[in-house]
Formats: sequence, structure tokens, C-alpha cells
Amino acid sequence: MRIRILYIVVITSLIGCSSAKHKNEFKKIDSNYKSNFFNTHFVGVLIVDATTKDTIYKQNATKYFTPASNTKIATLYAALELLPEVIPSLKYIETKDTLYIEGTGDPSFLHPYLKDSTTLTFLKKQPKNIAVHLNNFQENKYGPGWAWEDYDVYYSPERSALPMYGNLVQISYKDSSIISPNYFEKKLIQKKHPRNRALFDNTFYFHTNRKDTLEIPFIVDSTITKELLSSVVEKEIFLTTKMPQEEKSILYGISSDTLYKRMMQQSDNFIAEQLLIVASSTLSDTLQSAIARKHLLKNQLANLRQPPRWVDGSGLSRYNLFSPESIVFLLQKIYTKIPQERLFNIFPAGGVSGTLKGRYKGNPSPYIYAKSGSLGNNYCLSGYLLSNSGKTLIFSFMHNHFKKPTAEIRREIEKVLVQLRDNY
Repeated sequence: MRIRILYIVVITSLIGCSSAKHKNEFKKIDSNYKSNFFNTHFVGVLIVDATTKDTIYKQNATKYFTPASNTKIATLYAALELLPEVIPSLKYIETKDTLYIEGTGDPSFLHPYLKDSTTLTFLKKQPKNIAVHLNNFQENKYGPGWAWEDYDVYYSPERSALPMYGNLVQISYKDSSIISPNYFEKKLIQKKHPRNRALFDNTFYFHTNRKDTLEIPFIVDSTITKELLSSVVEKEIFLTTKMPQEEKSILYGISSDTLYKRMMQQSDNFIAEQLLIVASSTLSDTLQSAIARKHLLKNQLANLRQPPRWVDGSGLSRYNLFSPESIVFLLQKIYTKIPQERLFNIFPAGGVSGTLKGRYKGNPSPYIYAKSGSLGNNYCLSGYLLSNSGKTLIFSFMHNHFKKPTAEIRREIEKVLVQLRDNY
């Protein structure tokens, strides 16, 4: 009986200490967020224990915020739910004399940083005629709410059914100008110009004084896709308005994690957009990112307490609206879905990799694995924290409509993260 009573006393004491510890951390964080620094903009925060699901701190956690690239967390979840371990690259049907192909939206084909040759090797080996079907793409080239003036900036390539080269041209100078793909060589004008490309056609501007490699989105249409494909396959490619009425086969290409890692660590908008399109290809013959988003919200995410306004894959659009609670909900689902080693290999690591390489440094090991998101006057950071006691915390910080330098916002967030790392 004495042993039982002692056991109850010890357990009660531990629970009391744990509760007091939570309250203490809550007070410290709350005093920070009630300072004058945060009075002039909108702040949403949610921090929970990944194992116990206890809430450590929350402020405006159920309110909607512009997430910027934190939207890529939702895209990652969609991809993990809908895509296999290897990306579907093409759908195809073989007849007696013709190979009919259609894209799935796979962004890796001839992508300058991914080096996947699966589709190219497959097509080059074909002795038959090749006909490409592009009418399955029922998506706008740009997402709703994207900034129209970003048409010539590297982070805004057009979306398409069968992207090639990341839908970008790369231009550099060494003795002479080098443009890839060289299909656009005759469209390069060497002079200073306020824009990198003409608004309505593929005319590119590059000054030889530049020392860096310039990346510029090109305008995608069926003719350009056909001609680019013909040039790399080294045979005539034909356009077709429909596929034969037969069951389609699927060609699989690059490892899915390769795309996830680049999307999250480099905050690659193009890969994020195309991943939702590839996800739609697993649900329908129509390529449209809304198909994947609506499917997730109706099924796997039906119990979200604040259903988001989710309009694109990258977060380029200011129309996106997510709450900190919804972001943490997604992070929790991802955390329970895949092993921690794989998960942390996909996310940027503070002080080590991706967009967090120069920020949130650990001593000596990373303690933050998270996705940042920035638009003008907005900064968000959501992900996972490893505390010194061995706990894993899931957090979402969402700061909207501030006029202060973003670096100051990051510093204030880091104060809270360090406090949690050292004391929780």
C-alpha cells in the first residue's frame, strides 16, 4: 500500500512539474509577443508537442494568414498522399506504327538541376512515329493572384503538361553568350534592357557584362513544346488532338523525394506547382491542380477546423489563406506519415541546408527543420524543433502586414525558438 501511495505521489508531482513548466514557457513567450515590437502587424502562432499534442503556446492560431511559401507544406502533404515513390513521367499508348504520349506535368524532364534522362532515353529508343497529346492540360499558365510583372523572373515559370528545361532558358557569357536550350539562340538580343524578356514573345535580353547565369521563363505553347521535343529526340514529333481509346501505360522517372527536397529546400515554385499537376494525373486524365487540392480537402483533410483557401502549389498567390492551426495539422500528419530521418532530409535544416542555411543555426547540430515563406511585408516559418531534452515540437509562426525589415521578424522568432530549445 505504501509503495502504491508513493507511486501516486511521484506521478502527481511529475504531472504538476510538467504543467508548471508549460505555464512558465507560455508566460515567457507571451511576454515576448506582447511587446511593442508586435503591435503594428498581425501575428499568429501555434506551438505543440509532437508526441503528447499538448499546446505550448498559441496566439490567433485559428485566424487566417497569407502563408507565402508555407503553402508548399500543403503541397508536400498532397504529394505524399497521392504520388508513388517514383514520379509518373509520361502516359502512353503504343499502336502498330505510332507511340502516343501525353505529359503528367512531371517537372524533371531536362530540368537543369535534376538531370533526369528517363523520358529522353525512352523516346530516343522508339522506332515508331511519336505523337504528343497536350490537350489534357486544363490549367492556366499562371496561378490566380500571381504578380503579372514577374513574368520574366526565374521564380515564375509557366505551368504546363510536358515541361522541359524547367520551362526556363539559362543564359551565361564566356567568350560568347551561351543559351540553353539553344533552340532560342536566334531570339537572344545582347543589350541592356529593363526586362529580361519581351512580354508577349520569346525575345530575351542579356548584357555581356553579367557574370552570373541568368534564368528566364519562356512562353510555352504547343508548337514550342513540339519543336523542343523534336530537337532533343532528334526526330519529327507530331501533335495529336486526342489519344486512342485504349488503356494507357505509365513511364516512371525520378525519385519523388528528389523533387520534394528541391521544392522544400530551394523553395522551388515551379516544382511545387507541377507536383500538384502530377498529383491530379493520378486522379484524372485531366491535368488541373484544383483536382488534387479539392480531393485532399474533401477526403484526407476533411476534418480541418479552418479549411484553407488554397489556390496554388507554391504560395506565390496572396489569395492563399491558412491558419497556424491548419499548418500545424499538416505538419503533424506528415510527421506521423514518414520516418523522421526522411522527413528532416526533405525540409531545410537551420544553419545547414536550403533557405535556412544562414539562419537558425544549431550549436553544434541543427535544431530547426522548417519551411520559411516570404512575400512583401509577410514572413512565415513552420516546421519542427528538437529541444535539448529530446522533445520534438511542431510550430507555425505567421507574421503578416509588417513594415519592419524581415530580418528583425526573423530575429524575434529565433529568440522564441532558442528559448524552447533550451528550456522545454
